[in-house]
Amino acid sequence: MSPLDVLGRFLAAVESRDAAAVAACFTPDAVFRNVPQEAAVGREAILAVFRPILTRSSRVRWEVHNVAVSGQVVFAERTDRFWIDGEEYAVQCNGVIEVRDGLIAELRDYVDLGVWRRRLGDVLVHRPQNGV
Repeated sequence: MSPLDVLGRFLAAVESRDAAAVAACFTPDAVFRNVPQEAAVGREAILAVFRPILTRSSRVRWEVHNVAVSGQVVFAERTDRFWIDGEEYAVQCNGVIEVRDGLIAELRDYVDLGVWRRRLGDVLVHRPQNGV
């Protein structure tokens, strides 16, 4: 599987909003760095990072604008879009994916978290529906 195929499989998993499918795109010892946050190491930790946002979103679309491949490394400039409670939230991101044996060994996403937090606010905080 080529590095671009790995990227495509990962994007499809993200857009399906299936956190387990996302985690399955990674090697067992993979590292996910949503720079500047702490790294998530291993599939379970990566699953824990993706699950809240994917579960909370009714739709996800990660639009790739530019991509470059160097050996087993993919550079992808993206706009990550999440629809939550009928609103679209978008953030620009640059992702660097290192591929090993057809899986993601490391993913480093570079995003301005200040911008992301201002746009998203507290929308990811669980809001009870009908007192539940």
